[in-house]
Amino acid sequence: MKKRYRFLIILAVIAVGFYFVWPTIRWYFLTPQVDKDVAESSRNQIKVYAQERADEAIKKLIAMNPSDPLPADYSFLVPKAVTRYKTANKKAPSTWDVQDILQAYSSRSDIALDAETWYRTQMFALKDLKNQTMQLGLDLRGGMYVTIQVDYAAFEQTNKTSLSSSQRDDKMKTTLEVLRNKIDQFGLADPSIRTQGNDRIIVEIPGTSDPETVNRFIMGKGSLTFHIVDTDALQKVKEYAAANPGVLLDAAGNVKDTGVLSAVPKGDVLRGVFDKDSYGLDELKGYTVLHEEVGLNGTEIRSASVARDPVTGQPTVIFNLSPAGGETFYKLTSANVGKQLAVALDNKVKAQATIQEPIRDQVSVRGFKQEEATDLALTLRTGALPVPLEITSQQAIGASLGQDAISQGIKASVIGIGLVMIFMLLYYRRAGLNAVIAQLLHLYINVAILSVFGFTLTLSAIAGLVLTIGMAVDANVLIFERMKEEARLGKTNQAIVGHGFSRAFTAILDSNVTTIIAALVLTQLAKGSIQGFAVTLLVGNLATLFAAVFVSRLIFDFELDVLRTKRLLLTWRRIA
Repeated sequence: MKKRYRFLIILAVIAVGFYFVWPTIRWYFLTPQVDKDVAESSRNQIKVYAQERADEAIKKLIAMNPSDPLPADYSFLVPKAVTRYKTANKKAPSTWDVQDILQAYSSRSDIALDAETWYRTQMFALKDLKNQTMQLGLDLRGGMYVTIQVDYAAFEQTNKTSLSSSQRDDKMKTTLEVLRNKIDQFGLADPSIRTQGNDRIIVEIPGTSDPETVNRFIMGKGSLTFHIVDTDALQKVKEYAAANPGVLLDAAGNVKDTGVLSAVPKGDVLRGVFDKDSYGLDELKGYTVLHEEVGLNGTEIRSASVARDPVTGQPTVIFNLSPAGGETFYKLTSANVGKQLAVALDNKVKAQATIQEPIRDQVSVRGFKQEEATDLALTLRTGALPVPLEITSQQAIGASLGQDAISQGIKASVIGIGLVMIFMLLYYRRAGLNAVIAQLLHLYINVAILSVFGFTLTLSAIAGLVLTIGMAVDANVLIFERMKEEARLGKTNQAIVGHGFSRAFTAILDSNVTTIIAALVLTQLAKGSIQGFAVTLLVGNLATLFAAVFVSRLIFDFELDVLRTKRLLLTWRRIA
């Protein structure tokens, strides 16, 4: 391959690597800690933060002198104000003061809405940024400690059965497997899942303090059910609400006015209808009355995917049912053509539709937001929970080794890498500089690849990273020693470089491939810190083949063909 093409390939690798490394740099080095703390909190906490910041902004603006220049902290209001001036057919000012901003809005609530939207968008953007970065493991950064209660009683009541001790053990084993699958699918790295007693599960997730992350993969109790809407009973509830003004359901959908239950016949239940607000939180939008009997249970779903409705463009969750589930659903829809069907997720009605015709094998459900539809389909693909689960406690825990461990790990890595590079410079002189440049690029490629996959970095993973640097240098040593042998035979510089690389390549390839095979086995069979070590070892060896052979060779070619070097400095004495 021509040197020009090799150089372009290296530039492309550096550019692509920077694209993937940049989010990690932004998050860990350019984002203030106070903003990181808010971005890592729950959506409810972000909502409170955005509303408080918006209210604070309004109070400061009103308290300021109208002729004062608009503070830079509130310059985000300018684009919104410009739009409002245009809508009102007014000319926007070239320079903005406080009065100009206040005059753009007709009410204080309008300013609050724009300010809250800004702060919310900023925090959600940081939350998305964090998901694109290399994470720190539980031993470095801490994470979430979650206690989950297995609700056998609810399962027995729903299925009208009694579980024996052995059956409960089987349900627990299946539940653990389903949770592991869900966590793996959601990309939460290196989790620890274990049982506590016979009805509790402990989950430790490194690198996150966001309770929403846990709620997403557990999906509450994991209960998806289909019910027929009782329109007659719903009308009676509406009549009761008209005669008795007040709040029927609280924000969680629980009955607050117990008097309304007199309008709900036996065998029916009053349920809240929910939609997502701008923070992605469930918001009560209304109510409906359902037949309590479950028409179809989510456990009968065999596969699920998300598509777009060809007419509305809204997300559509498509379920494929088991043979038994298809037969059950066919009978249900056949007997209720023209009636409304409600889809309830954890007893919250998320979608309603009129049954137009009998449905057997495939069900399409609309009414979900994109993220909710994706999570729901993913939950169903990874397996329905065999028993209901309830999160009894969630707490963010600190790093077990703390900041000292991070500092010591970084210090050890820098010292180890630095000593290796100093040795190469002292022993191989100018060729050693070649090796140093190749190893820096090797380290850069390592970090970029690990960032692409959102890898969780632990102390053992750092050890694997440092080890690969030493192994990469070993490849350079093989090449340089082979080049010395060629130089002693009196060959030209071009022949020394060409033969040195070609004849050392087989040994380098063999040593790296055998290590790659071992690392691959460990990544599949090992768990926890050993798996992290294996991943960094695998990625490091792949980067070695590129940096020590491809990059190092190009540097030598540049030295000979462009810089016109008369001799190669491979040691402290002249050999060529």
